[in-house]
Amino acid sequence: MTDLHDPRAPRPRRRRKLPPGLPVLLGTGLGLLAGLGYGLTATPQYTATGYVMVVPRPGTDPATALGFAQAYGRIVTGSAVLAGAQATTHTAAAVLKDHVRAATSPDAPMISVTGTSPRAGAAADIANAVARSLAATGDRDSAGTGVRLVLFSPAAAPTAPTSPSAPLSAAVGASAGALLGALLLLTRPKNPSPPPPTPVPGPSLAEATRAAA
Repeated sequence: MTDLHDPRAPRPRRRRKLPPGLPVLLGTGLGLLAGLGYGLTATPQYTATGYVMVVPRPGTDPATALGFAQAYGRIVTGSAVLAGAQATTHTAAAVLKDHVRAATSPDAPMISVTGTSPRAGAAADIANAVARSLAATGDRDSAGTGVRLVLFSPAAAPTAPTSPSAPLSAAVGASAGALLGALLLLTRPKNPSPPPPTPVPGPSLAEATRAAA
């Protein structure tokens, strides 16, 4: 039996294959536009940091100051400290809490108080007001704790925002978009191969012999 292809059989349609790097290119472009848009429309944020030092009183073990620095660093955003700062900043304590953060060092009895704001001067005012309120709160209990809190270095108004600039936001967006495009390319299912054409049975050898005779 001879297998012949029926010329009248419809041929399967071939899907056009997209360029292999298209998801990466699209992801990079979309990420670039999204990052650039965020960088141009987001409000700039400024940060300013002041430092409060815990000083042991005469007759107090110096190691005690380090322990109290860790303890006082945890109450910087507490109601007692923020209540003393809200009169200076003319800002409610609940709002101040979202614009203040603190950090301590395991090696030095120092507390850093950082203020953030859309305005450079306001960021410094928030940091200094909270730092002074913290020092005043600690000094009220100085007789019992054996340590004093002093404003070691006041915060200065920053000269540049700390929020990402438009070029940096665009670069981050493009990188994230390219990564997502590459992941999509790796997880995309492969196109199935088209089915083979249907064979048509030809005349048998006996039928061909009779036809020749």
